[in-house]
Amino acid sequence: MDTKPFTSGLSEDAVMITRVADRQWHALDDDLVVGRGHAEHRPDGRLFISIDAWHDAAFDRLAEAMLPELPTPLYTVVDEADVELTAGWQRAGFTIRRREWEYVVPTDPQVTGLDAALPPSGVTIVPAGQADESLLREVDRAIRDEVEATVGWQSMPAEVIPRPESDTVVDPSKYAVATAPDRYLGLIRVVTVNRPRIGLLAVRAGEQRRGIARALLAHTLGTLHRSGFAAAWAEVHESNQAASALFEGIGARPMSSNLELVR
Repeated sequence: MDTKPFTSGLSEDAVMITRVADRQWHALDDDLVVGRGHAEHRPDGRLFISIDAWHDAAFDRLAEAMLPELPTPLYTVVDEADVELTAGWQRAGFTIRRREWEYVVPTDPQVTGLDAALPPSGVTIVPAGQADESLLREVDRAIRDEVEATVGWQSMPAEVIPRPESDTVVDPSKYAVATAPDRYLGLIRVVTVNRPRIGLLAVRAGEQRRGIARALLAHTLGTLHRSGFAAAWAEVHESNQAASALFEGIGARPMSSNLELVR
C-alpha cells in the first residue's frame, strides 16, 4: 500500500492518496474517502482509467498519483454532458479521440417501418441461439479483418463484455445471422442486462448495400418487440454515417453522446 500526502484545500489536513490494491487508489481527507480511482484492461486490450471524486482537487490529486504508475496509452470514457469531468481529464493531459452517439431504437415494426423488410433473394435470417458456431466465428473473424484493414476495429463501439483473450465471439447464443447457402454474410449481437443493447451489427464488405443489415435489424427488433421490449439501445461512432442513417431512418433518436479520451 502506497500513501502520498497532498495539500488539497478540502480541509486543514492533507489529502492522502492511497493505493489500496493493484491499479486501485483512494483519496482520503481526514480519513474520509473523497475519491476513488482504478484502471482495468478492456476486452480489446486497451487500458481504461476511471476516477470518481467529490471535488476537483481530489480528482486532480488522484490523477497526479495514478498516471505516473500506469503505462500509456491510457483511455477513459465520459458522458459528453459532464463538462466538469471532461475538463478534469483534459487538465490531466487527455485529449478527445472519438465520439459515440447513443441511440434509443424503437422496436415496434409499425414505428420502424421494418414490418416489410425482408432479406434479399437467397438470404435467410437464422435467429439468435440457432447459428452454427464455427460459421459464426468465421464470419465474425472475416468482418473484423475487413474493418481492421480499413478504418480499424478500434473505430467500432467499445466492447465492454468480458471474454477470453483472442475469443472474438462473446456468447454465440446472442447472435442472429444472415446466411447464404454456403456461408454466413452478416451478424447482429444483442445483449440484455437491464435493457437490450445492440452491441454489433455488421455485414461482409462484398455483401453490403443489399439490405442485409436492415433485414437483420428488422428480425431482431421484431423479436424484442414480441418479447415486450419497447426500445433497444445502440452506440454509433460519429463518423459512421451509414449506421447513423440506418438507425435514424427507422425512427431511432440520439439520446446522449460519450467521449473517448486518450493520453
